[in-house]
Amino acid sequence: MQILLSIATLLAAQTSLSHYWHKLTDRTFTSVYHANAFDLAMMIPYFLVLFVLAAYGFHRYWLVYDYYAYSKNVPGPPPEVKNWPRVTVQLPIFNERYVIERLVEAISRFDYPREMLDVQVLDDSTDETCQVASTCVERHTEQGMPIVYIHRTNRAGYKAGALENGLKTSQGEYVAIFDADFIPEPDFLRRTIPYFVDPVNGAKIGMVQTRWTYLNRDYSLLTQVETILLDGHFVVEHGARSRRGTFFNFNGTAGVWRRRAIEEAGGWEHDTLTEDTDLSYRAQLKGWKFLYLPQIECASELPVDMNGFKAQQARWAKGLMQTAKKILPRVLKSNAPWHVKTEAFFHLTANISYPLMVLFSAMLLPAMIVRFYQGWFQMLVIDLPLFLASTCSISSFYIVAQRELRPKNWWRTILYMPFVMATGIGISVRNAQAVLEAIAGKKSEFARTPKFNIAGKKGTFVEKKYKNKAGWMPYAEVLLGLYFAGTIVYAIMNENYATVPFLLLFVWGYLYTGLMSLGQTYFAHLRFGVNAPEMRPAATGAPGF
Repeated sequence: MQILLSIATLLAAQTSLSHYWHKLTDRTFTSVYHANAFDLAMMIPYFLVLFVLAAYGFHRYWLVYDYYAYSKNVPGPPPEVKNWPRVTVQLPIFNERYVIERLVEAISRFDYPREMLDVQVLDDSTDETCQVASTCVERHTEQGMPIVYIHRTNRAGYKAGALENGLKTSQGEYVAIFDADFIPEPDFLRRTIPYFVDPVNGAKIGMVQTRWTYLNRDYSLLTQVETILLDGHFVVEHGARSRRGTFFNFNGTAGVWRRRAIEEAGGWEHDTLTEDTDLSYRAQLKGWKFLYLPQIECASELPVDMNGFKAQQARWAKGLMQTAKKILPRVLKSNAPWHVKTEAFFHLTANISYPLMVLFSAMLLPAMIVRFYQGWFQMLVIDLPLFLASTCSISSFYIVAQRELRPKNWWRTILYMPFVMATGIGISVRNAQAVLEAIAGKKSEFARTPKFNIAGKKGTFVEKKYKNKAGWMPYAEVLLGLYFAGTIVYAIMNENYATVPFLLLFVWGYLYTGLMSLGQTYFAHLRFGVNAPEMRPAATGAPGF
């Protein structure tokens, strides 16, 4: 009986496989189908979009190749420093009442010589953060810390304006910058400054960037995804570009600048939303060298709410495209080697993939119908390789980063890759809007990323201020999710099973980002084991938050 059942199962499987293979190689419509104007109108942009996305996918493979091919081009240990130079530490903040004290406390623990250090709290706040920050500065001043509080009554230039304003009264030869949600280690300056004063290679170093780590990476699925995304940037992108000798960017925080490099590059400018990348390219075009030190870590806090995360990603996407319009022509006209120009092009224009992804999403169902009548075999030979080139490169890119950082348990990243890819698809609508605004020259305010002083798995943002509003965008994302659910139904009805896993990524991505944006406060209440922080007076005597 068992033998008969086994034979029946095998025959059924063979029948199913043979049926599917017949479906793939069926030539029924070969002599019947003739392309018309509608088909051409769909297929030409479909393949153009797919080719461009595949090109950026191949670029990710190229970054992985450079990362390993130039693995020996890493900075060695710096020389011992006998005479420490003066350093200015700038702390730009705007409405950061939950984290400003934590930041100042971390800076107060620096083991750098106090007489060679001056700290600036550059506050553009419009709420009670002003009271918290000024009182915190007063307390540390009484304890002997060389710190000053500088408050502007307007946000002219936003963060770039605050940094430029601080430079007017700064005394340091070098400038370290930390955003409000960062917690540098006490030896941060002692480990970074020596590279600048190296008598052999230090004279031309204009900026040193360190690697971010994350206080709350295990807080939720969203923060796990954010960790993987940022690790890919800091390990593979920064690693490959710095090892190959191509241009890479200061990340706006957790880095140190030589003041003369800032001045020779033209200073901080605020005509883009990524003033850090803008200044980075201008400085490197002036001949300054950048150094990336992944072994030096600086802890930070990830956005825990979906709207905050999307606002951050949209700001970066728009700012990078603004920088591309401003800086890329200068790079292409410069005397930089071809590989530097090529990498700059892919780096600065990478976010064009977001509007292309939205366009691809809209065309996928009609293109699938047209390709069905053209023949399944063509879909497998042409469409599938291009689609894999533009999607699987993402997985390999981030898995390589996790393997470098976590060699013992990197394989767990594989379980998160569907969520990483889906989230990237889900934020494409918001980011596409930002990129198109940048191309059209539409200006917008600097949308800050709210920080809530959340570390580990504890804490909540539900009862706190600064949450970004959802707007109309989540409704569009939910509609797109439902659209792709219908596409899956069509694919199954036509036995196009090979496309279903990819279509599921679109469904999950758009529904996840859309629904989380609309109901993130409700979902946050459902988190188990999360306690609201204790409300107590701050150490400064100012109101506790």
